[in-house]
Amino acid sequence: MLDWLIEPLGHAFMQRALLATVIVGTVSAVIGTFVVLRGMAFFGDALAHAILPGIAAGYLVSGTAREPLFWWALGAAILSSLGISTLKQNSQLREDTAIGIVFSGMFALGIAMLSSTGDYAEELTHLLFGNVLEISTGELWLIGSLGAIVLLLTIAFQKEFLLLSFDPVLARTIRIPDRQLDRLLFILIAVTVVVSLQTVGIALMVAMLVTPAASAFLISKRVPQMMLIAALLSILAGLIGLYLSYYMGIAAGAAIVLSSTAFFIIIWLFLKFRRS
Repeated sequence: MLDWLIEPLGHAFMQRALLATVIVGTVSAVIGTFVVLRGMAFFGDALAHAILPGIAAGYLVSGTAREPLFWWALGAAILSSLGISTLKQNSQLREDTAIGIVFSGMFALGIAMLSSTGDYAEELTHLLFGNVLEISTGELWLIGSLGAIVLLLTIAFQKEFLLLSFDPVLARTIRIPDRQLDRLLFILIAVTVVVSLQTVGIALMVAMLVTPAASAFLISKRVPQMMLIAALLSILAGLIGLYLSYYMGIAAGAAIVLSSTAFFIIIWLFLKFRRS
């Protein structure tokens, strides 16, 4: 059993993948807590797809080099989040309507840009499904730095984010800059989405934001505790997913998300039978 656990750690690519999974799992779980509390799962999913024009632009300019693609994707994610925030705050549109408009427009733009390049599907598959096993040391430093910034800002404005989540009317009454803080939260979610791309890809990104936080929500109603539980569940799901990928030869991103989903089902069933 000990050899089974140690063997994957003898490979440098697995060591980097484990570190990346811990970083991404922690950041996604903390930000995902606010996504779940505010019912913003659709927003996270929309951002994961709205970055496609950025990926297309990066591909047209720099080919498949990963670092330029990362920065182009980050720019598209931040631009999309600000667009949704602006539509929501300066029109009569509901938030889900604003998300749908920006999401569909950006996604269509990305498809149009990529369709003009010819054969691109195989070269960009790692962005669709993720490939954490190929993450480089430079990419690890990049996601670690951005992840630390996201965590620090989230902790610094945790009380304000909580007040906006539970009582936005009171937040405006006591003159908290709700619009600016909304934009900041949207940008933090955007950065988290792009940071997580290499781990699970566009197709499964929303699961990293929502599933661990939803599992923690079933167990605890106190937000700091919810964040901690979500982070632990996310990290554990990441570790299990990587081992499943190593020994069973399945996609790492899919294995991580399936592990996280399994945790949610187990917790939900346990609580259901406990109450019955």
